[in-house]
This record gives sequence, structure tokens and C-alpha cells, in this order.
Amino acid sequence: MRFVIAIVLFLVAFVSIGYGLAQRTILAGPSSFSTSVTTSTDAPIMLVSGATLHSFEGTQGLIVSGGSKVFIADGRTADVLAWVGTTAYNRVSFNAKKQALTSKLVPGSESTAPSPVGSDLWDQEYSSTSELIRRVNVPDTATVIIMSDGTKAAPSHLTVTWPLDNSAPWSGLLIIAGIGALLLGLFAFLWALIHARRRRGPRRKQPRPPRNPKPPQLKRGRTGTQPAIAAPTKGRRRNFVATGVLVTATLALTGCTAFGPAGGASPLATPSSSSTVPGAANLQAVAVTEPQLKHIVAQVVQTVTLADAKSDATLAATRLTGPALLLRSANYAIRAADNTIAALPSLPNGEVKISLPQQSDTWPRTVFAVIKDPADTKSAPIALMLVQKSPRENYKVEYLMSLELNVPDVAPPEIGAPILPNENKLGILPPSALAAAYGSILIEGDASKQNAIFSATGDKLRTAVGFDFKQKQKAALPTTATIAYSNAPGTGATVAFGTNDSGQIVAVNLDDTEAVRPTEAGAAVNPTASVKALSGKSSSIKGITATYGLQLLFYVPPVSKTDAKIQLLGFAQGLVSAGEVP
Repeated sequence: MRFVIAIVLFLVAFVSIGYGLAQRTILAGPSSFSTSVTTSTDAPIMLVSGATLHSFEGTQGLIVSGGSKVFIADGRTADVLAWVGTTAYNRVSFNAKKQALTSKLVPGSESTAPSPVGSDLWDQEYSSTSELIRRVNVPDTATVIIMSDGTKAAPSHLTVTWPLDNSAPWSGLLIIAGIGALLLGLFAFLWALIHARRRRGPRRKQPRPPRNPKPPQLKRGRTGTQPAIAAPTKGRRRNFVATGVLVTATLALTGCTAFGPAGGASPLATPSSSSTVPGAANLQAVAVTEPQLKHIVAQVVQTVTLADAKSDATLAATRLTGPALLLRSANYAIRAADNTIAALPSLPNGEVKISLPQQSDTWPRTVFAVIKDPADTKSAPIALMLVQKSPRENYKVEYLMSLELNVPDVAPPEIGAPILPNENKLGILPPSALAAAYGSILIEGDASKQNAIFSATGDKLRTAVGFDFKQKQKAALPTTATIAYSNAPGTGATVAFGTNDSGQIVAVNLDDTEAVRPTEAGAAVNPTASVKALSGKSSSIKGITATYGLQLLFYVPPVSKTDAKIQLLGFAQGLVSAGEVP
């Protein structure tokens, strides 16, 4: 019986280990599924939607070839289509019935497109020559764009590879169970051997009893010896039956296991359905995603830093616009004439602390951001107001200001906020009236009618260029000259975002101008170093005018807070133009 148990265990071990190894070798299905498509048209763009790339589960492998240059990028589908515009493109999709990629030409009025390299609409981008191999895992809401350089046809050949689950989760358990059965079989076999040896070992001889008298012997018949008694076979039959049942059951279970990848995955599986985010349909799209903004800010910092090092206004114009560009360009010109004059503070290569994108799926788009270098504890955070005028243009900084006070709580970057109308009455003063109202305080001081609704706490700009400063300037002039001050809203756009407490953060542009004129015939005006460098005039008998551009960021409380005041959160100011009085 013990030998039978050992044999059964050996059989179980053989079947279990063999089938476990077979699941990982000869019975394992393919590890991936690939399909290719070759476009037959010369469109400069190829688009592959996220839904197409998610026809099967797992990270997708892309192989793109068929062109001298290969460019791949991905972005939100709406953004990609907006960038493509009216340019013809090839749309690649997946045919579930044929289990293959297909391509269809979408005609357009344009046969070329600008270079896609470096667009702010891309989440990721890759470039190569001849062939590009990448692994991607874009969401269903994204689209992959494939191009050459915009003027040539897009690469014509695309291969997409999906991983298939050919793992054998029961293989390890079967092998372990088989090893366990093998060890038990060895133990049972040794046990049987020891037991057999003990039964056949030496025995003590018993003394022979005296022989009984022999009974009279009977005569044997001629028929021969008596027939041998047959050995019982009942127990052995039971053992063989048990062994057969166990082997049959094992083979039956083996036959019920499906061949191929675990879980029934196969190249001919039905494409998976697109995943959805609960509640996403109820949210309006934001101008940029948080990863996009981090990339955009990094590009802005890199470009402006390089432009500062070269004093290159043309390079700065690729990432700056409006008041921010005007101030920096003027500083470059001033330093070109007199390098002893201080440069403007550089942009910190820091983290994005606040991200407030506009809720918009059209253009132009605006984003408010605050950046801060965590390693620099002395410098103030920098507030940026970025604007993208069209899909094929990059974001440019229109306002670049140093923060003096904390920004009130705003909506999270996933939700964003709409741009509020300049004439809205939600705050204690409309955004369109802020520049003129604050300008009157800088000239008139406490005598201004608007002074009561503005807070002076933390307002360093009043000290720098306000009423008291201007009075000191007047007092320092000789009797042969006079100075006059004026200001007016600048050319920069007024931008207002709502805050969580129903207030607003508003960026405005104010031009603060001073004009110095001689009061006596033959007298001349000698400008300051910065004005002299920018105007090119060392003296003038007509007089000199200088305009200082002020970039201002305000917090405007809601009308419900009757005791609250408008606060100046941050600012930037500097000379932007100078010349002789006409």
C-alpha cells in the first residue's frame, strides 16, 4: 500500500510540474499583438486618437517610418485638432472586425502646416530621422500627431504593438504543488522501503515441538497434485482503481484548461471600451493642464534667461508680449547705452506654486501662475499672466510682476476659472476703472477721492513712485526747471479672474509719465542716467519726458464685503520710453 501511495504521488508530481512548465512554454500564447498601416496620400499630418491606441489594454509601442524626418507628439484631442486647423491629414483608426489599422484622408484647404516642434499644446514630443520607436500610454481624450516638418508628407508607415497577457498565474502554484508531491512521494517510498525491511528482518528461532504420530497416509490419485489456491486480488484491484481515478481526474482538469494567454486574451479579442472619468463631461475644459503649464513656464524661464544674457529683444519677444516685453526691451536698450545701470531681476527657475487656467476651449486663452524658487528664501514669488492668441502660437507672458502679498485662494488647476468682463460689478470697483483710480492715488496721495477704497498696507509702490516720492522730486529740482506728472491706462489688456471668496484678482497696466521743462530762456534740462541712455539726450532746452510702465496686480473684494479694501498684491515698474519734449 505504501508503494502505491508513493507511485500515485510521483504521478501527481509529474503531471503538475509538467503542466506548470507547459503553461510557460509550449502552451503560452503570444506576448504582443501588432498591426500596421501604410498611408497612400501625401498629407503632411497623420492623427491617431487615444481611443484607437486603447483598442487593447496596455502601453502601446509605436514604430513610425517612411520619411526623412519623424516627429511624434500627443496632446488633448481638441487642442490637436485646433492646431491642425484646415490642413489635410490622414486619420488612422482600428477596424475591430479585421483586427487591423486603417487610414482615411480628411481633406482640407491647406496642404502644408507650420513646424510642430515646440508647440505649447503638446504634452510630450519626440523627433528623429528616418524612424522613431516610442512607447506611449495616452488617455482616451488625447490624440497622437505624426508629422515630418509640415511642408513634406507625413511618415507613411505606422506600426502599433500592444502587449498581451500571456502570463500563467497557476503555473507557479502547479510547479510548487508538483515539487511538494514529489517530496511526499520520496518520503512515502522511503517509508515503504523501511517498513518492508523491518518485516523481512531476522527472527528468533522457536524450539521444535515433539512430532506427533503420523496419521495413515492416503493414497494419491492419478489425477496429480491438488490445484493451487489462487492469491486474493481484491485489494490490488482497489489500488489500481484508485490510481486510475486520480489520473483520469487530473487529465480531465487538464483538458478543461484553455490554451493560450491567461484570462483568454488573444489577438482576436474585442477592443476594450474607452474609459470615462465620472463627472468630467460636466466640467468645461481648461486652457492648459498642470503638466503643460510646468513645461510652458520652464520654456519661458529658459528663453527669457537667455534673452537677458544676450540683451536680445527679438528672442525675448518669442515668450514675452505687451507690458512685460516693453519693460524688458527698454532695459536692454538702456544697458546697451550704459552698462552700469542695473538689469531687471531674472526669472527664477522654480516651481509653479499657483496655477489658474482660464476655462475655455477657444482662443485667445489666458493663464495666471505664480512661480517661486524654493532654494531662494529672500526673493519674492513671481506672478505671471500668460496669453496664447491662437493654437499655432505659443504662450507669451503679458504681465511679469513681483508679489508682495499672498494671492487669495483660487480654483484648483483641474477646474480653472473664467475670465470676467472688464465692466463687471461683482467687486467694489470694476476692473476697467482700477488703473485710473490707482493712478490718481500715486499723484494726489491721500487727497485722491479713490484713496478710501485702496489699502496702503504692504503697498511698496506708493513709497517707490507715489505722492511723497513725487513731492521730493519737485523739491530737488532747481528753480530753472519744473516737473509735471500724469498717468493713464497703458496698452496692456486688463485681465480679471474670480477667486474662491467671490472676489477678483485683476492685472492692469498703468503708464506713469513725468515731464521736466526749463523755466528760463537758455536753461537746459539734464536727465537722469536711465533717461539719458534711453532717450539719447544728455541735455535739452525743450525738456525731457519719461514714461514708466507699471504692471499692477490687485485683489478686488466682492461687493458683499463692505468693509474690505482693494489690495495691491504685486507690481513691476521701470522706464519704458523717454525723449525730448516736442
